[in-house]
Amino acid sequence: MSARSILTIAWHEYLVNLRRPGFIFFTLLIPALGLLGLIVAGFFSGQAMGFLENQFERASQQTGLVDQSGLFTPLPAGFGGQYQLFPDEAAARQALLDGSLSGYVVIEPDYLETGDVTAYSIGGLFDAVNAADSDTLRLLLVHGLLAGQVDAAVLERAADPVNVTPVTLNEDGQPTGSTDIGSAIASFIIPYVLSIFLIISIFTASSYLLRSVSEEKETRVIEVVLSSVSATELLTGKVLGLGALGLTQVLVWLGSAVLLSGGLAAVAAGVAVALSPRVFALSALYFILGYLLYGTLMAAAGALGTSMRESQQLAGLFSFGAAVPMMFNSLIFASPNGTIARALSYFPLTAPTTMMLRLPLTNVSTLDLAISLGLLALSIPVVLWAGAKVFRMGLLLYGKRPSLVQIVKALRQA
Repeated sequence: MSARSILTIAWHEYLVNLRRPGFIFFTLLIPALGLLGLIVAGFFSGQAMGFLENQFERASQQTGLVDQSGLFTPLPAGFGGQYQLFPDEAAARQALLDGSLSGYVVIEPDYLETGDVTAYSIGGLFDAVNAADSDTLRLLLVHGLLAGQVDAAVLERAADPVNVTPVTLNEDGQPTGSTDIGSAIASFIIPYVLSIFLIISIFTASSYLLRSVSEEKETRVIEVVLSSVSATELLTGKVLGLGALGLTQVLVWLGSAVLLSGGLAAVAAGVAVALSPRVFALSALYFILGYLLYGTLMAAAGALGTSMRESQQLAGLFSFGAAVPMMFNSLIFASPNGTIARALSYFPLTAPTTMMLRLPLTNVSTLDLAISLGLLALSIPVVLWAGAKVFRMGLLLYGKRPSLVQIVKALRQA
């Protein structure tokens, strides 16, 4: 293959599609929607702040407490600011209706045997559940039951019994990466966003690739092109050119996110990469390999179809593979090293998206990475070789789609 010919084709594809009104419109649509969201948020900021102030003002009010068990009268020390003790439920209900309480809790007479507590509030059921299931109420109950019964240090530990530090180990038994929750969340964001970008890139860039192939096939320009370059060079150039176009689109979106967020998005991304460089590097590698694989398949699909619509239907069969892992994301999240997750990681069409979901969730074994990357990397030249043969045959056939027998025959003769 001639590298110069491939680069020339790639540059031509990039420039032609970069000027398309559809590409410009869709590329600028996302930043425009983001800007519109900021304008709407700014316009309604006064109403939103008023709503939030009302919510916080309500949350800062005291909660009433009716102790029918007698175990928490008087109130345990330190809880007078959050709770107000009432002699009976009628008084607490009247205070709630007058607006001086956010809600009230009734501790039933048989609390020691049953643990039953009833919460009342004005509004939705969620408010009442919050009043009865708050951390502050749990602390009050623990202090009320154990104060004076156990040592002060034991009492404090009973009120706050656990402080978990998660640690993951590699295959050698050594801790891997940072162990705080913030880093775990940050390391999950980038691979997940990359998997979404991969799916978007496949669906958007494939449409331009299909249009390019279909137009050249219908106008018979492809006959002239194939007289100067090989089908492999033409296919490789188109995939690289459209890949650069998709990258340009993603960079515009990321740049607009940085500008609209005042640089906050760039800082968050930098922190995430610094916390999990291995996860980011592997996710980027899977993104590149996945796009090359799908780009080649899309070009071949465009050549096989007799029309733009038929080519899109054929391409949909391949692009569906990138979205399959998203349908199993609950299983992948629940068991990232399970059978289904590992099987999807080995199949080249589902491997990129699956691995970008698995990497931040667990310590993926070296064997899984080797098999997944190996099969994905090997599939690209195989698909490129087979795709070039099918690509050439499909482009030179007009008015009909080649049958499966013709495709197999073309591959055997190659």
